[in-house]
Amino acid sequence: MKKFALIALAAALSLNAHAGEGQKVDLPAPEITGINQNGAPVNFAEVYKKGITVVYFYPKANTPGCTKQSCSLRDAYADLTKRGVQVLGVSTDTPEAQKKFIADFTLPFDLIADPEGKVLEAFKVSKMLGMNLATRQCFIIKGGRIVWHDDKAATAKQAEDIDRVLKELGV
Repeated sequence: MKKFALIALAAALSLNAHAGEGQKVDLPAPEITGINQNGAPVNFAEVYKKGITVVYFYPKANTPGCTKQSCSLRDAYADLTKRGVQVLGVSTDTPEAQKKFIADFTLPFDLIADPEGKVLEAFKVSKMLGMNLATRQCFIIKGGRIVWHDDKAATAKQAEDIDRVLKELGV
């Protein structure tokens, strides 16, 4: 029953009519280190130095909306990397769950396992209704600064939203 409720909640949130709009901002990007699907540390500040970085948060690996969101970015990944863009996904799942999610859907980017919520806290991403699940959000970071934030990130259209913003940024 609890699993059904989580899936229903995630599906309802994915239908938000305002998803993908986001807003331009100018805030310092959190310089934090997280653990990827292989248990290796990922220093966000080092990733930012490589170019524009998309950091997206999703509630739970291998759920319908989270899979659509991640696969949208997977399908656009070749274009994003040609434009010098890095992608990091973050959820409160374990490294093992993140690794399975990558394997199940051939995701070509790191997924950060954040069961303690330290990365969520650094980005000021809230948890769903008091549960240990991230709300669906997306950030674009350029030059160590958050330049766009969507606190109601899209699922299947996540890559389209990012493409639109990158064009606005001249990337």
